[in-house]
This record gives sequence, C-alpha cells and structure tokens, in this order.
Amino acid sequence: MSMTTEPQPRVPVVALEDIWKTFGAVRALHGVYFDVMPGETHGLVGDNAAGKSTLMKILTGVYDPDRGAIEVNGKRVHFSSPSESRDMGIEMIFQHFALAENLDIRANIFLGREVERRHLGGLIRFLDTRRMTTETLRILKLLDLEMDPKLKVRRLSGGQRQVVAIGRALAFDARLVIMDEPTANLAVGKVEKLLELTKRLHQFGVAVIVISHRLDEIFAVADRITVMRLGGIVGRFNKDDVTQEQVSRLISHGRDGAEEAGA
Repeated sequence: MSMTTEPQPRVPVVALEDIWKTFGAVRALHGVYFDVMPGETHGLVGDNAAGKSTLMKILTGVYDPDRGAIEVNGKRVHFSSPSESRDMGIEMIFQHFALAENLDIRANIFLGREVERRHLGGLIRFLDTRRMTTETLRILKLLDLEMDPKLKVRRLSGGQRQVVAIGRALAFDARLVIMDEPTANLAVGKVEKLLELTKRLHQFGVAVIVISHRLDEIFAVADRITVMRLGGIVGRFNKDDVTQEQVSRLISHGRDGAEEAGA
C-alpha cells in the first residue's frame, strides 16, 4: 500500500495581520494585512501619507501596533525594539543607506556587531579584523562586488554603497530585506542593477520588500505588488495581473479609480 503526502503550504517569511496604528487623532493604519513569501520580491507602493513607512516601522520594531499581530515563519512574535526585529532576520536598508562615510567597507558591514577575540576569560577583547575581512570579501563576492574591504565608504558610488548596505544584511543571515526607495540616490539607468541584486537575494532564499514611487522600477523587480492609500490596503496583485496605469489609479483614487481603469 503506497501513501502519498500532500504538498505542504508555504509559510510567509513575515505576515502582518489586522494592523492598526494611530498617532493622536491621526489614524495611520487601519486593518492592514500584508505578507511576504520566501524568496519573493514584493513591491509596496502608495503616496507619502499612505502608511507604508508606518507599516515598515512596525515590522522593524520601531513602533508597536495598537492592534493586530506579527508572524515570522508562522510563529507569532512581538518586537520591543529594532534589534529584536534584526535578530529575527529582518533588515531595513534606508534611502540614504545609513553608512558611516569615514569608515571602511569592512567596518560598515560589521558596524554595531563587530567580531571580537577574547583573552583571559573575556577580560581582554580585541577586534577580530582578520575574520571580519574574510567575511566581508565573501559577502562582496556573492554580490559581485570585488573591492578592497579597507576602502573608505566615502569613495564609493551610490550603487556600490547600496551593495555594501545589502552585504551588511546578508552578513547576519537576513531572511527579509526591506529596501526604501532603493534607486533614489543612484544614477539614472540603475534599475538593471537593482533587478540583478534582487535576483541574487532570491538565489540566497532572501525575501525583499521594495518601497518606491517609481512604478517602472516596481514592475521591473516585483513578483507581487501591494498598494496602500490613506492607511489601508486598496490593492494586492501578482505583477503580471495588473498594469502600471491601474496601480497608478489605485494610488491616487483608491478602488473606485481602479475600477475606472479596468482593474
């Protein structure tokens, strides 16, 4: 007698369920559901007041939701601080990359999480520069950026700085990387580089959230697209099932506008 097993459903890397957040009289989020699957690139779009940043700050432990739940790999969690979110493999890459220009690549990748060697039972500590250099070279090679780890960040281009910021996330086993306006500080025509980077992260099984106002870039890299407006979700699509025009109408007019555009 043979037995067959049903394929197990995939569990989201993160899932936000019925998230609400207010600031005084301002309702920033109301009843938001949002999830990201393993290896997925998920585009998150909306105007400046849509609630994208607030939602990501809840996911990264900056804010507590007033109501709702966060799950990581199917388990309910609570983040009291950004460090707890990072410990669960969630890394945020900010628009300006948050790099220290006066430090070198190696120091930036390990900034705040330096590797130490300990002697005399931990009474004496030294930075393990050799190990950090080796690990930096490995991460940069994975991302196809072979550079001297001792090169100062101030000498890097915008694209190279972005790779360093992503490398910092990979060095600490990120499961989800959030990119906030990832091409805002890059030269024109760098969408291809962004696409290449997200593909590389996919190869490593890392999920990506891309937040951008540039719909052409979102459509170039995303598997799914979620549209926010006035603190809520007004659309969620597989990229191939919607057009840029339909998403644009959702951003500016909500569901009524999308119906006019044929969504």
